[in-house]
Amino acid sequence: MVVFVPIYDRIIVPIVRKRTKNERGITFLQRIGIGIFIGVVGMVTAALVERKRRHLAGGRPQSKQVDMSVFWLLPQYSILGLAQSFTSIGRLEFFYDQVPNNLRSLGTAMYLTSVGVGNFLSSALITIINRATDPHPWIGRNLNTSHLDYFYWLLAALCLVELGIFLWLSFWYRYKPVHDAHEMQKQCDDVLSSSQI
Repeated sequence: MVVFVPIYDRIIVPIVRKRTKNERGITFLQRIGIGIFIGVVGMVTAALVERKRRHLAGGRPQSKQVDMSVFWLLPQYSILGLAQSFTSIGRLEFFYDQVPNNLRSLGTAMYLTSVGVGNFLSSALITIINRATDPHPWIGRNLNTSHLDYFYWLLAALCLVELGIFLWLSFWYRYKPVHDAHEMQKQCDDVLSSSQI
């Protein structure tokens, strides 16, 4: 993510800004949607790499090492880093920009709360999947006998469902009017200047 954010801000946004005439290049919701889609691609990539790793391991529980370079992890980590640079920054900007100006710190807290809820649901999903697939859990102690690839496929499917719901909700969402934001800022400035007198 650290690599992709500057690339997005310095290279992609100026190019896209010329086409869209949007100061940010694309809207918050477009950025989040693109990130979710890239996340699906990342999960599919992770599933394919894990399937290849399991094939090389041969499903042998006694096998300690697979003849596979750590660089096989680079594609999915790069893709997921790119997805995070779209979704995380887009969500943070969305929550910050779309709440009333006097509640902006609450918008940031809402973003962090959504991250925490996501982490909690992720842990719950792992527990549910392991119980549902017992006695041969998808995420077991031995990766060579587990089916982490199935879990990645499940995550890709869940992300696709999430993308569909997100697109439907985004279609109906109306951004906070810009003139209202400017008017609220003017009112805040007036209050601040009158309190200094």
